[in-house]
Amino acid sequence: MKKKNIVPILYLLPAIVFMLIFMYIPIVQNFYNSLFDWSIYKPQRSFVGFKYFIELTKDKVFWTCLWNNTLYALISLVGQVGVGLVIASVLESKTFRGISGFFRTVYFAPSVISFMVVGLLWQLFFNPIVGPFNKIVGSLGFDTSKLNVLGNPGTALFGVIFASQWMYFGYMAMLLIIGIQKVPEELYEAASIDGANAFDRFLHITIPGIKEMILVDCIITVIGSFKLFDEVFIMTNGGPGYSSEVISTYLYRTAFRADQMGYASTLAVILFCITFVLSLIQMRLSRTGEE
Repeated sequence: MKKKNIVPILYLLPAIVFMLIFMYIPIVQNFYNSLFDWSIYKPQRSFVGFKYFIELTKDKVFWTCLWNNTLYALISLVGQVGVGLVIASVLESKTFRGISGFFRTVYFAPSVISFMVVGLLWQLFFNPIVGPFNKIVGSLGFDTSKLNVLGNPGTALFGVIFASQWMYFGYMAMLLIIGIQKVPEELYEAASIDGANAFDRFLHITIPGIKEMILVDCIITVIGSFKLFDEVFIMTNGGPGYSSEVISTYLYRTAFRADQMGYASTLAVILFCITFVLSLIQMRLSRTGEE
């Protein structure tokens, strides 16, 4: 092999070794671990094959977690991509373009804050005793004596989702602004001359012009929804009961609290398969429109 062909490989070798050790080998090892009944505190392992995968199909908590992740993804498509698209379109309009820098900063700022801080902030906001949420609802004439957003099984997940949308919709808006800026300005001018109003221009120029960006952002949002952990762990810890539990928090609880490492490895395999398939879809959509 010629020297000029070896040099690029040498530059890539540290990254390849790093990824093998900390990414690809652990993935394979986790698949292997899912076939055994094992614990951190006992060295013996017993081979169980696909027993845990079969049990997983009968696990009501797992299906609750899967539904919670799916619901989170569906709402995030509207709350992050949908709202972000509207905000991006408004900020790139001629009316707001001169002052859009201020609003971009305001909307983007929450996405760079640690969710440890954001989670505690919203946990305090929804606190039924000292939080302002109950006071705001009460001022509108509603009875708040039994209102506890994060303590009620029917509303806990929605409280987490709301906090998450507040944190990330600005980030999604910034990505979509980049896409809108690539749409030729002449198209908007021609549409205005033809009598198209702002909504018509948004519907027939903006959306078709950035449809690839929108599709990719949707997949990014869905992948993030299935990797969800911090938000739930900090704000509700999966409770009350399992009402706000998601796959990642259930995996954590199974592994490090119940010490069922084999079953936790199975959950990790399922989570990997879901995100891997979604990543393949994202890569496919990222090439949409390429010649």
